[in-house]
Amino acid sequence: MSKGAHFPKESRESTDPQSGRRIRQVTNHPSIHHHPFFFVPAYDRAMKRLIFVSYRTGKPQIFFEDRSSGQLVQVTDRADLADWSIIPSGDGRYVYYTAGTGGFRINLDTFEEEQLADFGAVEMREKGMVGAAMGTTALSASGKWWAVPVKAGPVTRFMLIDTERKTSSVIIERDTIGHPQFCPDDEDLILYAGPMTDRVWVTDRSGQKNRRIYQRENDMQWVTHEVWVPGRRTVAFVDWPRGMKMVDVDRGVVRQITYSPAWHAAPDDAGDTFVCDTNFPDLGLHTFHLDDDPADEAQPLCASEASSEGKHWAEPFPYNNGPVAVEAAQHTHPHPRFAPDNSRVVFTSDRTGHAQIYEVMLEDRA
Repeated sequence: MSKGAHFPKESRESTDPQSGRRIRQVTNHPSIHHHPFFFVPAYDRAMKRLIFVSYRTGKPQIFFEDRSSGQLVQVTDRADLADWSIIPSGDGRYVYYTAGTGGFRINLDTFEEEQLADFGAVEMREKGMVGAAMGTTALSASGKWWAVPVKAGPVTRFMLIDTERKTSSVIIERDTIGHPQFCPDDEDLILYAGPMTDRVWVTDRSGQKNRRIYQRENDMQWVTHEVWVPGRRTVAFVDWPRGMKMVDVDRGVVRQITYSPAWHAAPDDAGDTFVCDTNFPDLGLHTFHLDDDPADEAQPLCASEASSEGKHWAEPFPYNNGPVAVEAAQHTHPHPRFAPDNSRVVFTSDRTGHAQIYEVMLEDRA
């Protein structure tokens, strides 16, 4: 099948035995599916489309569910898509992604593909399955700026692309750059992950104000899964497996926000409530409020029943002596994310033997 192809509705509903909440399984083909990474929106702001990746054609391709009809629509037809690079624009016009050694966007109405950048003869991503090796990218709230880390020999170049002028420039070169994210309240502020032992950094778009905003307490602390908190100019991060902390990017003030064992945790658009998955043990998806007492227990949302590959998560911090090889296929992780209207949470689970897209409804209980 090629881009623009339509597939019949596959959704089916069930009830979560833990919470009684309604679960909608969006995809049902016997192949890998996953929505974007946990800090990347899966819907446009108007919620016309749910964006995901499907391997049903034999290679990863971008798809969306047309939420008015339930039909699934194939968006790309490429042999070289970097499936974790995808990021939809909030206005619902485009999905941005890397493929091969280029940066592209595709119009979701016309399926016209544009190349915005050619990165040259580069590796693009680090080797592995986690962190910078995933190749995630960042799009500003307005859609004007797209930030893409590009592995080029001994360094990673932080490429900033002007999506209107279709020009690009290198703003930083350093050892590693992973999981970039534009601040939702300031398009001149970009969060990114440095090395596993020195994770939490921000820069401006010029690269002149590149700085660490949190330094780990000791060589046993495992800092991971950073995310912006909307409306607060703060970055929340997982202090695995001891809960989550939050750091103010202007004042450097750090505070504990939960002691619950959050794994991948993302806030709603108001910056009030987080949703997270759990691992070792998998206790399902949970929510917690940012301004509650950190000692309060997170509230169960539903079971994930995902296999959540990555045995290293059960061990002490493993990266002090450099990278380690791990089997941690990301499509086996739930990566929960609120919908823009807070009516549901999207997540991925391979509970059926193949990774599928699910939604758990928040507005009602069965």
